[in-house]
Amino acid sequence: MNFILKNAKLSILALIICFGFTSCDEDDDFQFEDDVVVTPDPGPDPMPVSIIDFVNNNDDYSSLAAAIEAAGLTATLDGDTEYTVFAPDNDAFQALLDSNEDWSELGDIPVDVLTLVLMNHVQPGIVMSTDLETGYIPSLAEAGPDGEAVSLYINVGDVVTLNGMSDVETADIEVDNGVIHAVDAVIGLPDVTTFALADPTFSILVEALTFDDSYTFVETLQDEGPYTVFAPTDDAFAALLEELEISGLGDLDSDLLADVLSYHVVTGANVTSDELTNGMAVTTFLGEDFTVNLAADSNNVSITDVNSRTANVVAANVQATNGVIHAIDMVLLPTLE
Repeated sequence: MNFILKNAKLSILALIICFGFTSCDEDDDFQFEDDVVVTPDPGPDPMPVSIIDFVNNNDDYSSLAAAIEAAGLTATLDGDTEYTVFAPDNDAFQALLDSNEDWSELGDIPVDVLTLVLMNHVQPGIVMSTDLETGYIPSLAEAGPDGEAVSLYINVGDVVTLNGMSDVETADIEVDNGVIHAVDAVIGLPDVTTFALADPTFSILVEALTFDDSYTFVETLQDEGPYTVFAPTDDAFAALLEELEISGLGDLDSDLLADVLSYHVVTGANVTSDELTNGMAVTTFLGEDFTVNLAADSNNVSITDVNSRTANVVAANVQATNGVIHAIDMVLLPTLE
């Protein structure tokens, strides 16, 4: 009997030991599995969003989408090449149509004109709002007299304004092939007066151009041209008033002011800075000449008038559809009686 009890106790002890080992093995297996890092399934890759996807998927830009399609630019703006687009909304396009009595719908705009207008809203590469500075940059619209790319004037202030006519409302909308800045107006193709009105550097020049209602100089500069305009800055006009010891443009005879303005314009030619040569005599709209001077050791250009006064070109090749502007730091004077 004692033998049986003894064997029973040994059996129970063996069973407990066996169960203990089994439990340890199971614990070890559980601990090992707990150390495994399980990576969740990320799901399908997000669909790429291009410039075209953005305008097609936003009802506010249906007119822009239709214009891009009509101009044959869909494939261009849907590809891999990166662009920056200043995007007008539907209200902006409606305002454009309302501004021209011959246009009641997008289909009324000639395709070649529509294409150039759209390209005036496009920049190559990615240009974020923080990259923008006040000044002139070339657009992709080859609308100059000889197919030159017209300029785009950017004025960075409380808001970013383009050519004095269109404000950036929402900036830096990033897409896979570029960036979009939403604007509140279509940026029309500029003539030379567009930049005079848009650029505050030329505020006194604008005052001079509109000083006498009987003189149609503004209308002249809005014609087909081409024109080359040597445009005095505000500082240049301030220096002239000091030189003549007068307080304002009102102290100048209106006929003399007209002659002065005509002396800054060359008609029948879109003369860019690379076409200027040292000693070149340039005949102006007034009929009198001035002389171009090129510095031998730099690209500096200066102009000498008939009174041996010299003005420096401070900004060159501001390109418009009907001519080109070169800003100068002194007002040129023709022969004074």
